[in-house]
Amino acid sequence: MTIHPSRALEAWRGALLGEVALLLLSVAVAGLLGWLDSAPPGVWLLALLPYLIRHLYLLIRLNLLIRKHHRLSPPFPGGLWGEIYRTIAQYQQRGRKGRQRQTRFTRRFREAANAFPDALVVLDKLHSIEWANPAAASLMNIHWPEDDGRALVELFTHPSLSDFLQSNEYQRPLDINPVHNRAIMLSLRIAPFGERKKQRLVVGRDITKIYHLNMIRRDFVANASHELRTPLTVIGGFLETLTSAQATPPQHRRPLTLMHNQTERMRSIIEDLLTLSRLEMDERVEEQNTVKVDVPDELHLILQEAQALSHGRRVFTVDIDEELLLIGNEREIRSALSNIIFNAVKHTPAGTHVRVRWSSGIDGPEFRVTDDGPGIASQHLPRLTERFYRVDKARSRESGGTGLGLAIVKHILSRHGGILLIASELGQGSSFTCVFPSSRAVRREQADC
Repeated sequence: MTIHPSRALEAWRGALLGEVALLLLSVAVAGLLGWLDSAPPGVWLLALLPYLIRHLYLLIRLNLLIRKHHRLSPPFPGGLWGEIYRTIAQYQQRGRKGRQRQTRFTRRFREAANAFPDALVVLDKLHSIEWANPAAASLMNIHWPEDDGRALVELFTHPSLSDFLQSNEYQRPLDINPVHNRAIMLSLRIAPFGERKKQRLVVGRDITKIYHLNMIRRDFVANASHELRTPLTVIGGFLETLTSAQATPPQHRRPLTLMHNQTERMRSIIEDLLTLSRLEMDERVEEQNTVKVDVPDELHLILQEAQALSHGRRVFTVDIDEELLLIGNEREIRSALSNIIFNAVKHTPAGTHVRVRWSSGIDGPEFRVTDDGPGIASQHLPRLTERFYRVDKARSRESGGTGLGLAIVKHILSRHGGILLIASELGQGSSFTCVFPSSRAVRREQADC
């Protein structure tokens, strides 16, 4: 039934001209009758009555057909009304095709959602259940349509879920052990959607195997590191004693010194591994362990150590907001700041300019360390926070790096709700920026109150 636009326009023009001609003919007949018979004006209305009745009939018929959702099909009336009927029929046909496409899409979406292994739950603006796939029954104890309209927190009870829903901070997933099945571990992600982002899509993924593997890895690293620390301390003590002993032959001092240095390096690696294990045990820093950290004071102390580490071979430029403090774990914050500054010393050549900045940014407090060293190739940037990942392994060993510093920084920032931004180009230097949430910023005058 689809008609080319040019043909449709010609048909409308023809129908309109025909309708005008019919109207003029009716008026002419009425005028002729009135002139011949010298009839009163009522004769004009009588002569136009068939024309008006036809219009009224076709209008009432069209209204009834539309009200009954009747499908308009040929044959259509002649003239202008025929074009109106034909146009409405075309719109009906387009609407039917659109509904058919929508029905097919909805059916395919539901088939795909039903086959999806993760739990999918759609919530309205009041966090009540609107829809859920079959996987939600086993993973989240939500059965649809039986639980349609019920609040999510009533069916899937967990102390952290209500706060997670209300927080509107969904960048990080919520890993929980559901009450209805303690044998599994779920990772919940929430994505706002719909009008004004009021609705919520909850995705629940079974991460039981991954969680257990991570726990095994963490326990192994923590236990192995703890067991190795004591013998290494003993070995390092004896090596230090032998190195400084007068009875030690001169030709033995260099090997003993190298052994002692490598022992200290292993101890440093173990200490970093223990730090990482401790950080991974709890993804969020506890509020009772947070204080108002005097970041400017910590930075001045760290910079003194960095100057000593660089032996005066690096040029430091400092821009510190002395009034800006940070709410967090003092020991962890100092560890993150020192790791980034010491990395700038260890992994850049002599004569490098290192710029340290602590200030208020658009998204919150920012700690930035920039250098004009050799830079890092772009393919290495995504992996810099991985454990033991080194851009230049030989140079990292020479500088005493463990390959765990940035991994520790990433975990500390994650526990404080912050992020680590890394930018670098070969020959252009590097920039490491720690961005903390604005809610953790506090001015010194406020801290003193």
